[in-house]
Amino acid sequence: MPFTASPAQLHQAERWFVRQGTPTMIAGYDFTGHVLPRMLPVLALVAAASLAWLVPLRSAGSWRWVVLAGVIVVALIVWVSISAYLRRRPRFSRATTIAILAAYVAMPVAVPLLQLGIDGTVTPPGGSGVGLLGFVLFFAAAFGITLLATTYGVGTLLRRALRHAIDDLRNSVRLLGRALPGMLFVTLFLFFTGELWQAMNRLGWERVALVVALFGLVTVLAAAARLRDEVGRVEQDLSPPRLAAASKGTPLARLPFDQLTPDGPLRATPLTGREERNLLLVLATRQLVQAGVVGLALFAFFIVLGLLVVEPETAEQWIGGPPVYSALVPAMPVAMLRNATLFAAFGSMYFAVTSMSDADHRQQFFAPIIDEIERTLAVRAVYLAARPGG
Repeated sequence: MPFTASPAQLHQAERWFVRQGTPTMIAGYDFTGHVLPRMLPVLALVAAASLAWLVPLRSAGSWRWVVLAGVIVVALIVWVSISAYLRRRPRFSRATTIAILAAYVAMPVAVPLLQLGIDGTVTPPGGSGVGLLGFVLFFAAAFGITLLATTYGVGTLLRRALRHAIDDLRNSVRLLGRALPGMLFVTLFLFFTGELWQAMNRLGWERVALVVALFGLVTVLAAAARLRDEVGRVEQDLSPPRLAAASKGTPLARLPFDQLTPDGPLRATPLTGREERNLLLVLATRQLVQAGVVGLALFAFFIVLGLLVVEPETAEQWIGGPPVYSALVPAMPVAMLRNATLFAAFGSMYFAVTSMSDADHRQQFFAPIIDEIERTLAVRAVYLAARPGG
């Protein structure tokens, strides 16, 4: 008879998936039992912070700042208290779920009505530019963003991505030593193109931001198409030695794997669409972080190169007139800053795509990410096999 883990071990394994940013690997992952309890602190914080609507009360007078400080304190207390309560692993009933959602939906109506009852008028924070509709839309947007972020563990992924970014910066010599030569070969000579300096001198920062966003969108689309193929090709070696090696450092490390797999290697359980999207998000986050590190290095390189090579007379000749200088850095032409930003964004996109297709870059930058995915899938197989009826 196959071995079955204890409920405590299974719960610890589920917590491990949450810490890895892959909560969708939890069996029976649903809104009521898993998503809403983790959303509740944020929803409560938003609801409590919405009391800032009351700050413009005429009756408050000079006490407005005291009211605002009180709102901030109340919001923090609510957030901390609910977070502490949720450590007890509550499972909400249907009635509790309906009550929580109803209370959240009622807040964007109850707060303006409270102000109307006290002050006789409804004045949103920021004046009439922010109306009741905007208040309701803010609540709806906060709920939608929190729902998506909690469902796929975006907050955890961002924290892990930050740690990886720090590691990448610590190993920046190795990372940039391999990545920058190819980037510079593609972009270096274009940096000294007079027509591009003319365009960047006239182009506003808002349009530069749109161009950078376009490069980012291309990067995400290319990564999504490539990474979906990679997830489908991940080899799941589910033999007992592989499962034991993958489970080291996890709550499932002490399971008897020979009893867990009495008939040989486990059979891989197909991923659901939500689990696959979660893995794609893990891979895309790591790719974008690495590309961001390379982009920052490229930006710094082109700024230094421009200061060393491009004299004010040269810049004026390329632009065809006196260059516009930056307000933040008066000695630096705006065209140089925009050029550096443009090439940094392009170089980041080029690096992200190349790291997935070029053999050398793939082994150096992409293979470690795939190894993490393989480990997650192996631990998932152990977790599913160790469940009752697994």
